[in-house]
Amino acid sequence: MNKKGPIVVVEDDLDDQMILSEVFKSLNYLNEIVFFEDGEQALNYLQKDGVYPFLILSDINLPKLDGFRLRQMVYTNDQLSKKCIPYLFFSTTASQKVVADAYTMSIQGFFIKPTKFDDMKDTIRIIIEYWQKCFSPNNYKEHYHQWNAASNKEQL
Repeated sequence: MNKKGPIVVVEDDLDDQMILSEVFKSLNYLNEIVFFEDGEQALNYLQKDGVYPFLILSDINLPKLDGFRLRQMVYTNDQLSKKCIPYLFFSTTASQKVVADAYTMSIQGFFIKPTKFDDMKDTIRIIIEYWQKCFSPNNYKEHYHQWNAASNKEQL
């Protein structure tokens, strides 16, 4: 996981893209936000050399390659799995079966898109802050040293 990398949003609804753009803008995160309207476009982007995203927010119902199939392809691809990209579903609706199926695919979160802007902003803020604090195999040393330095300052 590259905490300074782009946030990949796979969302085919242009209104939802616009709202998410405004949410991210209002939160002032430095990460680039990259939108894709279908899973196939997102997969092509993720497979490029030098692309190390921070996380993926994916809708489930997408044209060409749906969110479940995209997740499976990311999870089972050795090159992509080594990038340790958190994969979260961000959907308009859900059923118990859909959520259960998602977690059997080892997703890292399932969220229902809030309908109010402030609720959407709060949800995105919580997601980003959680993953910014999270350790992963490819950022352990950097994150550990930052955490250890901060802990030592607090003890003084």
